[in-house]
Amino acid sequence: MDKKKLAKVQKDIENKATLVAVSKTRTKEEIEEAYNCGCRIFGENRVQELKDKYDSRYEWHLIGHLQRNKVKDVVPLVSMIESLDSLRLAQEIEKECSKINKVMPVLVEVNISREENKTGIYFEECLSFVKNCMKFEHLDIQGLMCVGPLTDDEEQIHECFEKMRVLFQRLQTEYGKDKIKYLSMGMSQDYPIALEHGSNLVRIGSLIFGKRK
Repeated sequence: MDKKKLAKVQKDIENKATLVAVSKTRTKEEIEEAYNCGCRIFGENRVQELKDKYDSRYEWHLIGHLQRNKVKDVVPLVSMIESLDSLRLAQEIEKECSKINKVMPVLVEVNISREENKTGIYFEECLSFVKNCMKFEHLDIQGLMCVGPLTDDEEQIHECFEKMRVLFQRLQTEYGKDKIKYLSMGMSQDYPIALEHGSNLVRIGSLIFGKRK
């Protein structure tokens, strides 16, 4: 783990955003080291990996695509699901959370760059999707998440993140800032741009843990 880079990230996002340390493929020892350096929330992409590494001292977010048959394993362990991307998944989260009397904070994942290899709701479908999901008693929709476009074209990244900011503010106008709190965007390569466009939750892995083996 690169403590200097972690310290820089923490300084960059201070008073602007909350850090989710992406611990995908990382060991329990690496996670503990990050925790000792001030990381409190860890993001996992895969359910089995989350189950294997789960420690109740840490706060966990599920940030990867969630299959419906894995929902029952996830809902007791995480404090947020950042990747709600279909009505059928919302129904499954509602069903499993109702069994354990838990209200699950969720973020709606938006495929802002319309890339075929990405999951998420399209920009123009998002408002109606959120409205449909508001009826579920055990889901607490708290905002939006996106993965920025895989490109070196910074102008395109700015454009996508600005569209997310506009969408986020529209939801805040409709449902209130107390309800719609989080705009999760920005990773190791593009988090400074995301901060410029109002991101208040950043998901950073390789920058602080080093490149994945």
